[in-house]
Amino acid sequence: MSSALSALRPPALRPRRPAWLSPKVARTEALAGLVVALALIPEAISFSILAGVDPRVGLFASFTMAVVIAFTGGRPAMISAATGAVALVVAPLVRDHGLQYLIAAVILGGTFQVLLAAAGVARLMRFIPRSVMVGFVNALAILIFGAQVPHLIGVPWLVYPMVASGLAIIFLLPRLTSAVPAPLVAIVVLTTLTVVAGLAVPDVGDEGELPSSLPFLALPDVPFTWHTLTVIAPYALGVAFVGLMESLMTAKLVDDLTDTHSDKTRESWGQGVANIVTGFFGGMGGCAMIGQTMINVKSGARTRLSTFLAGVLLLVLVVALGPVVAVIPMAALVAVMIFVSVATFDWHSLRTLRTMPLSETAVMLSTVAVVLLTHNLAIGVGVGVLVACVLFARRVAHLVEVTSSTDEQGRRVYAVHGAMFFASSNDLVHQFDYAGDPETVVVDLSDAHVWDASTVAALDAIAHKYRLRGKTATIVGLNQNSASRYDRHTGQLSSGG
Repeated sequence: MSSALSALRPPALRPRRPAWLSPKVARTEALAGLVVALALIPEAISFSILAGVDPRVGLFASFTMAVVIAFTGGRPAMISAATGAVALVVAPLVRDHGLQYLIAAVILGGTFQVLLAAAGVARLMRFIPRSVMVGFVNALAILIFGAQVPHLIGVPWLVYPMVASGLAIIFLLPRLTSAVPAPLVAIVVLTTLTVVAGLAVPDVGDEGELPSSLPFLALPDVPFTWHTLTVIAPYALGVAFVGLMESLMTAKLVDDLTDTHSDKTRESWGQGVANIVTGFFGGMGGCAMIGQTMINVKSGARTRLSTFLAGVLLLVLVVALGPVVAVIPMAALVAVMIFVSVATFDWHSLRTLRTMPLSETAVMLSTVAVVLLTHNLAIGVGVGVLVACVLFARRVAHLVEVTSSTDEQGRRVYAVHGAMFFASSNDLVHQFDYAGDPETVVVDLSDAHVWDASTVAALDAIAHKYRLRGKTATIVGLNQNSASRYDRHTGQLSSGG
């Protein structure tokens, strides 16, 4: 009876079936999650070493981050785990105070992220120009490739043909079939070849000891005092800001790649919740991982299922199947990450360098340069945005034009055209003939807009200079917004007012 009634319902009233319930979609999501899980293992171990902690700390963090963000995140198919950016932030804390202070800082950092999300930090994404985004993507691709170089130096010669073979499989297999992700095929083929032929090449087991037990819930073993708070707070803020910056930038990139929209506010507080849970399970914290996210998306994943399975399969691989995972040759994972770097880089940006405005190119190159120098994507994006703001202000500062004429009543009328703010209004005071003008002067702002208090101060200075000569300057033509700002600040910003 119920099925009959369901069939009679209009399509709009029928409950929507989740996309991942489709067998085809579920298979794609599961295979993509498996590839990501395999790629996460050496990355998490490397980031643990970078932070100065045991490999299991990074591996457990990757598990909890991925599983929690699958439910709380605002960008389906995006992968969150232990990251190098967070590792760089917390490394000094681990060195000076130990692991337990790191765990406390991760929990506090997650709390800061939740508070920042409530404050609307996600809305700041609209102020990041496209040139900064391109620089972010290109710098990330270079960093991903650079991270593979140590695995190609001082290794047996067999590593090089293995990496080349892996790349050939990854790039050529999709031309024949897309039923199975090409990176997974490359990993399986090269691992089988290594084991069967008994090849002596570096493998995952050489990167560090894999855990043999499950993570457990516990409070950080630190004194709950004001001194502890002063020690961990700066690092917690670093974790919060760097994590949110990378996560929101990665979410925007995936939005562009998949032509879909994500909930940036939900992603912000979701990252906070994931870090809080990770801290209580003894993890090092993390954020969105652009490399693994690109693997996931390029493998066809589009739902939360792939993110969830990436975390679960990671734990299964390192705990239950540790001996099997340990024999995976690093050459296979290096091939996968080189593919990711090539796919991530915006090659079109190189072809348009000659046609792009110099200011846009400068913003992109400054973002890339700072990221490569600091190995910190958040700092690079911050510098890129700052450079973009300075160049924009410099460009629009020259768009204000002042023309003068004499009306029928013999008054000198100055007509101001353009957006007036601190950069464009600084020279405004020098464009009037205070000595030669008649006793009555009109400053017409009908075609202008007053954006800040600096402009009000400049207008007050102009009026003051005329008063010193016994003349009167009248400001007219203000629109409603400009008039409100002018009335609120006039006479209060300069000694001459």
